[in-house]
Amino acid sequence: MEKQLFLGDEAIAQAAIDAGISGVYAYPGTPSTEITEYIQGSAVAKERGIHSRWSANEKTAMEAALGMSYAGKRSLCCMKHVGLNVAADCFMNAGMSGINGGMIIITADDPSMHSSQNEQDNRVYGNFAMIPMLEPSSQQEAYDMVYEGFELSEKLGYPILMRITTRMAHSRAGVVTRPIKDENTMNCPPDGRQRFILLPALARKRFKVLLESQKVFTESSENSTYNKYFDAPDKELGIITTGIAFNYLSENYPDGFEHPVLKISQYPLPRKLVEKIANECKEILVLEEGYPVVEEQLKGFLGKGVIVHGRLDGTLQRDGELTPDTVGKALGKEINSYYAIPEVVEQRPPALCQGCGHRDVYEALNEVLAEYKDPKVFGDIGCYTLGALSPFRAIDSCIDMGASITMAKGASDAGVFPAVSVIGDSTFTHSGMTGLLDCVNENTNITIVISDNETTAMTGGQDSAGTGRLEAICAGIGVDPAHIRVMIPLKKNYEEMKTIIREEIEYKGVSVLIPRRECIQTLTRKKKASKK
Repeated sequence: MEKQLFLGDEAIAQAAIDAGISGVYAYPGTPSTEITEYIQGSAVAKERGIHSRWSANEKTAMEAALGMSYAGKRSLCCMKHVGLNVAADCFMNAGMSGINGGMIIITADDPSMHSSQNEQDNRVYGNFAMIPMLEPSSQQEAYDMVYEGFELSEKLGYPILMRITTRMAHSRAGVVTRPIKDENTMNCPPDGRQRFILLPALARKRFKVLLESQKVFTESSENSTYNKYFDAPDKELGIITTGIAFNYLSENYPDGFEHPVLKISQYPLPRKLVEKIANECKEILVLEEGYPVVEEQLKGFLGKGVIVHGRLDGTLQRDGELTPDTVGKALGKEINSYYAIPEVVEQRPPALCQGCGHRDVYEALNEVLAEYKDPKVFGDIGCYTLGALSPFRAIDSCIDMGASITMAKGASDAGVFPAVSVIGDSTFTHSGMTGLLDCVNENTNITIVISDNETTAMTGGQDSAGTGRLEAICAGIGVDPAHIRVMIPLKKNYEEMKTIIREEIEYKGVSVLIPRRECIQTLTRKKKASKK
């Protein structure tokens, strides 16, 4: 047993290796990316042949992880919180079929939206699918939960959703590791056809099994070492806290808790422990990062006689992250701020890198579109989303992965001209290809710009599934090869780029423009590496 300094993401990755996984399946997304990257860089993982290639999107990752589990081996599936929306179809039904080899699904939530479109709390998804959940309060607990979680998954027969947040993922602490386990041998389930074919007649039976399993899940939660009750003398108030919020509470009580505290890190809610603190204390304060998930459940099964404070009654803010100070204020403590930000410090918004090919694309696109009365440009998720900011102000929407093509299609169907989509190479193969097929099937009057920097740049330069294949993919989907135009976005090609953009906007049908230049960041790293 060794003690190592790990990010929360790294602790999860090391635990998965030590627990005997055979594969990790993921699409890069902050703050989850480092889990898969750590496994990709692990000598032990390479030696064991642990699968660690990036998937095209979160749905394919979830399905592949479930397939590995079906074969009896342990699999890890990782994504940021909004990725679970993409994987939700398989996720929900994996709760119906159950698993064979242990399967843990990591959702890295992003309260305060540091790098996300929303701050959804995926404990809601766990409750929706009615499967067990884990929520660590420390890097050590994250390691232990994953190390033990695969065995728990196999014991219960269901996938486990493990929820972390940005602060857990990207902060460091010492972690004691454990001996590495052997991988499972391949062993497909003998009752696989009864469980994994969700035809209505079989699915109805599986749903009854899932409902019956709730008692077992709750018993496991009530007996979990991760759910702890800390008694204290002042029972005017009882505090229920979850995951990383436990740390913010602890910082306000360096000499020990004054009120009884129930720390919850395994779900479903440990009903007996919840009833214990509710019966012993006059009022309850719920401290949880994200949505008022526990708070709402308490009000549901404790009845109206218990006074519950938290995000719903304004004791804590509804949005953003908790901090030790916000928790202290909720406890009625006087908070002194010693590190106020000076007025001279200005907020600095992010910007596209100097030398980035997206800059040249937006400059040329803006100049051409200025020739039209009311053009609309539908953007997508990637570093090129920064084209919405000054000095470009080049896009009119950014909703979710792949939405640029389909929103532009809908706008074109409504009569908007020009209707332009700007999407990145990785996002295109993630969830843009089906939208392009819709456009081809209806010969939509649309211009699609696949801005190809040959990597997944926004999350650090991971491999892009479409590198070297974009033209073939578009042609295979049915785009006329004469209207698949490749450009090199450089100043010397500026006039040529404008001409091509103008020609394809005027073409009455589906056009795909592919401005291609390697990401300046990955190119710089390659040059530095070549000099060593």
